[in-house]
Amino acid sequence: MTGSDLTEKPVPARTSAPRWTASALRRRPAQRRSLERVERLLHACAELLDEVGYFRLTTTEVARRADLPIGTLYQFFTDKNGLVRALAARNLELYGDRLQESLRAAGAGDWTEVAVLAVDEYVRMRRTVPGFGVLDFDPPEPEEDASCRPLPRPGGNALVAERLLEVGTAVLGEDRDPATDRRVLVAVEAADAVLALAFRTDPGGAPELVAECKDLLRAYLGGAAG
Repeated sequence: MTGSDLTEKPVPARTSAPRWTASALRRRPAQRRSLERVERLLHACAELLDEVGYFRLTTTEVARRADLPIGTLYQFFTDKNGLVRALAARNLELYGDRLQESLRAAGAGDWTEVAVLAVDEYVRMRRTVPGFGVLDFDPPEPEEDASCRPLPRPGGNALVAERLLEVGTAVLGEDRDPATDRRVLVAVEAADAVLALAFRTDPGGAPELVAECKDLLRAYLGGAAG
């Protein structure tokens, strides 16, 4: 299997704009053709992040890679920072959608199973989704090189916890409560630290450390549930 076989392709065209476009874009695409252009620009951005990192990323090169006029890019994105913020928002929505499918397919019955499958989905996306290893869910500050920060900062962790709570409560059929919100946020923060170590140790995510991350979550959430 070649590297290109493992790399995910751009998201297929949709007939309506996905939820993330409501807050992440300068102008929300109203037609399928406009949405296709936004997706092409984001996919080009993701590929270039893998190749050159955040500092050397330019809107000109993104437009060139997407084979679109630079003016089209600025119809939807204010600047480079707006572009990567939109990519991070799309990543988070994609993560939640894929996780929800995995949870339903597995018949997840409690928060321990939700957390373990959430780790699996994160690792899978980290290995296969263009740009995800550089950016994932949290855009860098303008002066920060995202290639040096491969996992979410605290703000990103809060966003991930919120998405996890949204997906988990829907699948488990539970109402949210402060105790669950707190446990899920703590679990996300803990998983972030261990997964950061896993991907520093091995660019593909050291399997033994990914396993340790899951064991940690089982012990914490299983004990909290009990």
